[in-house]
Amino acid sequence: MPHMPKVSKANRKTNPEGVMSIGDHLRELRNRLLIAVGAILVGAVVGYFFSTQAINLLQSPLEAVRATGRTVNLNFDTLTGAFDLRLRVSLWLGLLGTSPIWIYQLWAYMAPGMTRKEKRYAWGYGIASVLLFASGVALGILIMPHAVLILMVFLPTTTSGLLQYSYYFSFVMRLLLVFGIAFLLPELLVALNQLGILKGRTMLKGWRWAVVFIFAFMAVANPLPDPWSMILMALPICGLYFGACWLSIRHDKRQEKKRARLDAELDAALSTPKPTGVSALPASTPQTQAAPALPAAEQPGATTGELPPAEPQA
Repeated sequence: MPHMPKVSKANRKTNPEGVMSIGDHLRELRNRLLIAVGAILVGAVVGYFFSTQAINLLQSPLEAVRATGRTVNLNFDTLTGAFDLRLRVSLWLGLLGTSPIWIYQLWAYMAPGMTRKEKRYAWGYGIASVLLFASGVALGILIMPHAVLILMVFLPTTTSGLLQYSYYFSFVMRLLLVFGIAFLLPELLVALNQLGILKGRTMLKGWRWAVVFIFAFMAVANPLPDPWSMILMALPICGLYFGACWLSIRHDKRQEKKRARLDAELDAALSTPKPTGVSALPASTPQTQAAPALPAAEQPGATTGELPPAEPQA
C-alpha cells in the first residue's frame, strides 16, 4: 500500500490522520517553489559581486593563447552585451550557490510520500549525483584551457581573433555540462539495476560495447584533436562503469540470497502437515458438572406398580 503524504506536525490537532488534499498539495508546492525561486534570486544578487572573478576564470584560457603571440579578444556586438553576460554569470552562480536550498525544498516536498527505505535510497543517490557531477565539472575545468589553446593554435599570428562572447561562454558551459553528465551515466546504470531492469552480469558481458560507446562519446564531446586527451577523459568513465558493474553484481547476489531464503521458508510452511479432527480440550478448561440424578420415580419413562387407565371403548 503506498505511503500517503502527511501534513506537518503543527496541523495534526485539526487533522489527526494527517492526509493532504489536492488543494493542500498545490499550496505546498507553491510555497516550496516560492522559497526556491527567492533563494536563487538572492543568490544571483550575491553572485553579481563575484561575477567579475568568474568571468576572468572562464576567459583565462585566452591568456594562454595570447602568450603564444596571437591576438584574441572577446567581442560584444551589442550595447547590452556586457550587462547580459554579467547577468548570465550571476544567475549561474546563484543557481549553483543556493543548490542546497532548492534541492532541500524539492526533497521536503517529496519526502512525506516516501517510505524510510526510499528516503535512504534518495539520500544516497542525491549525494552520489552531486559528487559525480562535481567531479565531472572539475575535470572539464582542467581540460578547458588545453582545449581552447589547441583550437586557437590554428589562428595565424598575423590576424586577430574576435570571439563572440555568447558563443565562447556557451562553448565553455557546454563543455563543463557534458563532462558532468558523463560522470552520471554509471549511476544511471546502478539505478536501472536497483529497479530490476538491468542485471549486473549483463552489464559486465557487454563491457566491450560499453567501452566503445564511452570512447565514441568522448571523441564527439572532446574538442581537442589529439587522441591522448580523449583517452585520459575516457579512462575515468570506464573505471566508473566497471565500478557500477561490481555494485550491480553484489546487489543481484543479495537479491538471489533473499529470494532463496523466502522460497525455503515458503516450502517449509507448505510442507508442514495440518492437524486433522477436533483437538482435545486442554487440561485447564473447566469441565461441565454433571446434573444430579433424579429419583427413579421422577425419571421420565419410569414405570410404577399401577397400570394406566384403560381407554374408553367406542
